[in-house]
Amino acid sequence: MPLHLLSSPAAAAKLAAGLRAAPFRRCHSFATAPRHPDRVSLATSLSPAAAARSAGPAVAAAQTKLRVSGKKQVLISLSDKTDLAYLGNGLQGLGYSIISTGGTATSLEAAGVSVTKVEEVTNFPEMLDGRVKTLHPSIHGGILARRDQEHHLKALKDHGIGTFDVVVVNLYPFYDKVTSGTISFEDGIENIDIGGPTMIRAAAKNHKDVLIVVDHNDYPALLEYLKGNQEDQQFRRMLAWKAFQHVASYDAAVSEWLWKQSNKGEMFPPSFTVPLELKSTLRYGENPHQNAAFYADKSLSLVGAGGIATAIQHHGKEMSYNNYLDADAAWNCVSEFDSPTCVVVKHTNPCGVASRQDILEAYRLAVKGDPVSAFGGIVAFNTTIDEDLAREIREFRSPTDGQTRMFYEIVVAPGYTEKGLEILQGKSKTLRILEAKISGKGMLSLRQVNGGWLAQESDDLTPEDITFTSGSERAPQENELADAKFAWLCAKHVKSNAIVIAKNNCMLGMGSGQPNRRESLRIAFRKAGEEAKGAALASDAFFPFAWNDAVEEACQNGIGIIAQPGGSIRDEDAVACCNKYGVSLVFTGVRHFKH
Repeated sequence: MPLHLLSSPAAAAKLAAGLRAAPFRRCHSFATAPRHPDRVSLATSLSPAAAARSAGPAVAAAQTKLRVSGKKQVLISLSDKTDLAYLGNGLQGLGYSIISTGGTATSLEAAGVSVTKVEEVTNFPEMLDGRVKTLHPSIHGGILARRDQEHHLKALKDHGIGTFDVVVVNLYPFYDKVTSGTISFEDGIENIDIGGPTMIRAAAKNHKDVLIVVDHNDYPALLEYLKGNQEDQQFRRMLAWKAFQHVASYDAAVSEWLWKQSNKGEMFPPSFTVPLELKSTLRYGENPHQNAAFYADKSLSLVGAGGIATAIQHHGKEMSYNNYLDADAAWNCVSEFDSPTCVVVKHTNPCGVASRQDILEAYRLAVKGDPVSAFGGIVAFNTTIDEDLAREIREFRSPTDGQTRMFYEIVVAPGYTEKGLEILQGKSKTLRILEAKISGKGMLSLRQVNGGWLAQESDDLTPEDITFTSGSERAPQENELADAKFAWLCAKHVKSNAIVIAKNNCMLGMGSGQPNRRESLRIAFRKAGEEAKGAALASDAFFPFAWNDAVEEACQNGIGIIAQPGGSIRDEDAVACCNKYGVSLVFTGVRHFKH
């Protein structure tokens, strides 16, 4: 998770003093350039001195002079050459000699920067299509030698090797290559960097004497530091940390890719690394006394997967810890539906859901489902918010009194028209307006427990993926079965023990999070009121105790159809009770526990 060091002189000074500054938030993990230069060199069988001698006395003398002249040296080898000219000219202006690899050297020369090519130092040509170039004692000796160890310096002098004071390296664009579309296995392998990580790790290990830079955003801070002739170890350690993290993220991507290439269909490897990138620090966590931050998952499997983590915020206060949780719950729920749908969430539970061809009507019905809970909640849509919908969101009054304008923490949708966004921005200065891509399916879901993590496949089942089997004498009507499927899909996103009452593609009432499922049942009926008559009731699991009493209570309240997983020893009691009241009962065969 690389960080961007500050680029202004004042900010660079702060970093040099070891202060952690705001641009830590701006970060990226991998180079984006579509090309990679030649790099990497295997140590030759000849010693550096012997290699120099084999090239002739004049060449050997020139190389020895270059290595032991005492002039400060920089090694630069880059795939992403962003701001390279700026860096090269800056270093040259400070009196540094620049050693570089072929592609980087060519770019520097084109910018008017004097360069010595790596092969002039190693006296060994680039070979094997660029695979072999920098893994050589003349390079790594100059990086790894400790300046406070006399025998290290003597070894360098004996072999005519000069020291490097700065190493600037980034890596082949492996991440971008393997996520850009179809790529052959052979092409993926060729984009795995070897020499780059080795140089980075070597310089980072010896950061006391060698400054290592892996991100072009850090060039200004580097030049400012060098200009001041500072010797602050905190600055060096920060760059070293970033370098090791850069390589760790890179290796995580390579490992993930190779696992998928080698074990297709197996989701759970024996071990794996999740690369995280700091997106923002948060004002506080779940409670004000807890510090918090938000990280984006940079796993290859999540590229293009959508979701709240990659949402664009167009307006409003910065997101909080709880905002992210609630927005994620709302977006995951609304993404399930194909027809125009509105979902209102409060404390991660959907308290209102409605689908209609007219999205304005869907919005009104979703709020009506529980207007008290909807106030201060999150409202999500699976359609673009245009001028009419934005005006409705802005001006809609609470159904409880017809007077109070509805207040929301967040609005999230897949898109906004220009006018729609303008109108919505006028609702409140604090309203967070998010634009998100529909969440992908087939993801690996991770959840932390003390000392470990739980991993599972994401719950992607929809009503179309399962069979609703009739268990009662009265078979459900087509509209009743449609209501049952809608209620079941809503219940999937309600915390256990979940009960949802729905009719005509609209949630009428829900109960959640109760240790006793019958309490959830009663809460749902209390919210649904008289509209529960003839509606569908969905439960995310069966009632383990007194199932007959609970079913009877539902039937007595006028429910038309009940959908529950089945498989309980109480199933016969439930069937008998539904037959007694003439209520349809369908078994889904699938549970949807949501903790």
